[in-house]
Parts: sequence; C-alpha cells; structure tokens
Amino acid sequence: MRRKILLTSGKRKTAIARAVVRPGKGRIRINRVPVEIWEPEVARAKIMEPLIIAGKEVWGELDIDVKVSGGGFMGQAEAARMAIARALWKWTKSNRLKKAFISYDRTMIAGDPRQKEPKKFGGPGARARFQKSYR
Repeated sequence: MRRKILLTSGKRKTAIARAVVRPGKGRIRINRVPVEIWEPEVARAKIMEPLIIAGKEVWGELDIDVKVSGGGFMGQAEAARMAIARALWKWTKSNRLKKAFISYDRTMIAGDPRQKEPKKFGGPGARARFQKSYR
C-alpha cells in the first residue's frame, strides 16, 4: 500500500512556503514549530484562517508540515496560509471549500502578484528623490 502525500506551495512577495500533507493526527507545523505557539500572534491568526474556514473535521486527520523562507514575518504568514489553503482544497477536492476560501479572501487560492518596485538612481527609493539645496 502506498502512503498518500500531497505537496503544495504558496508565495507572497519574496516569501515562499512549501506544505507537505499526509494522514495523521491533526498536527500543523510551520518550520517545525506547532502553529499554536507560532509568534507573532497577528501572523498566527493569518495562518489559522484557512483552518478555521475549513473546520476541524477536514484537517483533524491530517498532518501539515510547512517550510517557509524569505521575506518578512507577515509575507511568510501569508505564504504559509496560501500553501495550507491550497493543500486542504486539493486534498478534499471540494468545490464548496474552494468557494468558501475565495469568498473570504481570493489571495488564499489565487495569490497576490504585487512585488516591490525596483529602486532607481537619483534617490533613496523607487520614486523618492534626494533633496537638493542650491546653497
């Protein structure tokens, strides 16, 4: 008998999350840390959104391991959230679940393509210019 396993990914800005889903006891870990003790709390709340929408009966018998790297803490949280939402949707193959995720927040499944605008010469950032003084 082959063990069923599912791999999904999520991206936000420069953060990339890879989720591995397998049958288990309902453990969700982000970078080997249980999601219940993940800090900061704002990021934890963001990561928990797809789990709350799906309900314990969907992910209660699954183990989800997420590896996330790059970006800041909020970008990582949103990338992990996307990987988890996609994993739950693909595991259940439920159209109802996909609709629930999209009606709550489209970026859970579709992603957000926005990136930082590159810096240009003549200033400290993309649009800001250095100040000039004629004296």
